[in-house]
Amino acid sequence: MATKAPEAAYTAEPFLPERGGLPALRRAAADCRGCPLHRDATQTVFGAGNAHARVMLVGEQPGDQEDRQGKPFVGPAGKLLDRALAEAGLDPADAYVTNAVKHFKFTRAEPRKRRIHKAPSLREMTACGPWLAAELAVVEPELIVVLGATAGKALLGSSFRVTQVRGTVLEEEIHGRRERLVPTVHPSAVLRADDREAAYRGLVSDLEVAARALP
Repeated sequence: MATKAPEAAYTAEPFLPERGGLPALRRAAADCRGCPLHRDATQTVFGAGNAHARVMLVGEQPGDQEDRQGKPFVGPAGKLLDRALAEAGLDPADAYVTNAVKHFKFTRAEPRKRRIHKAPSLREMTACGPWLAAELAVVEPELIVVLGATAGKALLGSSFRVTQVRGTVLEEEIHGRRERLVPTVHPSAVLRADDREAAYRGLVSDLEVAARALP
């Protein structure tokens, strides 16, 4: 009987290293085949930043620029996030940024046309969960900033609604650890907003809540 391809199991668990910090996790994640998303993506985009960060920011998935460069939040949304963090009193250089899903999921209207972001499924987010759990265990942040609905669902379950809890401090058990979280919108949602200035001010306001929540 033919054995199933590893992505058919929809879990990254077998690809995690037995020991080591973020560098070991990053090397191992580069070879992850825990779900089918690795097939079309250019590369794995693992988390980056301060390994001892007090704040971890969790987004949805890498975008087009992140997929090409192999780093999270390096596109337009990342630049806007850095500006909002600094304005809220949080130094971007002191944070750790990552995504719930480590491969870019996209669709194309036509061959060779622009790659259009496509939201990951709950199954794909669950498959990638072991990487996020490992990052949390190593970094041990004092606070998690949840960027958008998909990241919220990955961390807090499918009933999460960012509009209901944004800008509040939540306390939940995440991957076996008691965590404090502040949800807000994803910076890409600010870029898409009809009133971009109002959306940006809302993001900064939520991040100010996060800044005040740090001991």
